[in-house]
Amino acid sequence: MVASRLQLARAAGLVSLLFAVSRLLGLLREMVIGARFGTGAELDAYLAAFRLPDLIFYLAAGGALGSAFIPVFAASLARSSDADRAHAWRLASAVVNLVLLVTTALAALAALLARPLVVGVIAPGFAPEQQALTVALMRIMLLAPVIFGVSGIVMGILNSFQHFLGPALAPVVYNLAIIAAAWWLGPRLGATGLALGVVTGALLHLLVQVPPLVRRRPQYVATLGLDEAEVREVGRLMAPRVLGLAAVQINFLVNANLASRLPDGSLSALNYAWLMMLLPQGIVAQGLATALFPTFSAQAARGETDALRRTLNAGLRAVLWLTLPAAAGLLILREPLVQALFQRGEFTERSTAMTAYALAFFAFGLAAHSLLEVVTRAFYALHDTWTPVRVGLLAMALNVLLSLALLRPLAHGGLALANTVATTLETLALLWLIRPRLGGIGGRRLVGSLLRSLAATLGMAAALWPFRAWAAGWSPWWVAAGGIVLGAVVYGGLALALGREELASLRRRPRDEKA
Repeated sequence: MVASRLQLARAAGLVSLLFAVSRLLGLLREMVIGARFGTGAELDAYLAAFRLPDLIFYLAAGGALGSAFIPVFAASLARSSDADRAHAWRLASAVVNLVLLVTTALAALAALLARPLVVGVIAPGFAPEQQALTVALMRIMLLAPVIFGVSGIVMGILNSFQHFLGPALAPVVYNLAIIAAAWWLGPRLGATGLALGVVTGALLHLLVQVPPLVRRRPQYVATLGLDEAEVREVGRLMAPRVLGLAAVQINFLVNANLASRLPDGSLSALNYAWLMMLLPQGIVAQGLATALFPTFSAQAARGETDALRRTLNAGLRAVLWLTLPAAAGLLILREPLVQALFQRGEFTERSTAMTAYALAFFAFGLAAHSLLEVVTRAFYALHDTWTPVRVGLLAMALNVLLSLALLRPLAHGGLALANTVATTLETLALLWLIRPRLGGIGGRRLVGSLLRSLAATLGMAAALWPFRAWAAGWSPWWVAAGGIVLGAVVYGGLALALGREELASLRRRPRDEKA
């Protein structure tokens, strides 16, 4: 089922809107957590405890199964016969059953080995009492990847049906659960309340997707399907993606390990800055990439290479047009933004300075992180999961080496800069490598779009720098709000003067796009 470009624009708009709501709730979540915990040792322990449950989820069920499952499931649905649909539901049942088995086994093993993993690998620099808290929190949160495993497959099923509302609402309710836990349980239970909120949020993440799934009349089968070709195909596609996600999670583990050796609050500050960078990235790139991926998969399955190239080109241009000014805004307004959003309660001036410092380095990587969301899905749609993995493993190695090299001169800012440099090179490599697969990616139009967006962004920055100095004595809220409005007006005006092609491209039908 191939969507028209107008349908894609509507789907992308819906998903982006709900991603924006989710990201804003995520920001509210961090504001509440920041007020309760600041950038102290207890929050560092909570963040370190998150690393292993996250690793299990992403390896066994997260993006790995999404990128592997959706193309195979969507291909079965595209054949349309009743027998093929029944076979598609049998595939979904087998994958859910396998995920439950794998995540449960890994979570149980991790719970048993939690203490040596924390002391020897995740946070060796923590004090003993902080390590004990990390172990306790980790054991609670290990329930989450088991639930998220099933929820991730349900999300893939619904996306294959071109249904995006339920999956986009799932992270919204997840964030609401953690906000409630931080607000009501945090003062009584400390970081343990946050851990309970994570597990409750995971359960709600699944339950909110059940009604739209039921409307698709799923047919559950108690099978592992290990002898079926489609299940083996999902496994084949998933294997390299597992390695790629392992590379990402290893980077996070390295960050936790190295940050545990820095002053208290370094890991928390790095996390706050990372999440601020992810706010525009999630609104722009994840929403767009989620809406595009089923269409990428259907176009690839039907051999429509030209259409896939045009769709990818339009997506890349839209991402550049929206993320470059966002990156400049984060860089220039980082201190008033952090102050306005977080500086209250236990989040002190020291916390603001540490977070803004890391955000300066992360901001330069926003466009690369966003483009990566789109281009990797084009590879997955082509059933090529090895190329992104090979490049991702090299990027991981580079990230680790740069982190070690930059830790001493730049402290936790060095960890942020290492991530930015490695991700930028990874994205450029993948853009180069996908060109021969598609007969090009519309390079001239892409470069033209980049130059127009850069010109408008530089004009916006030229207006924001003097405004930031002139408004130095204002309340941080007024500086941040005024800077955002000024930046949007200046960038929008310059973008209109230079051409609106990037935004208009997603509204055109494929035949209107030129390579």
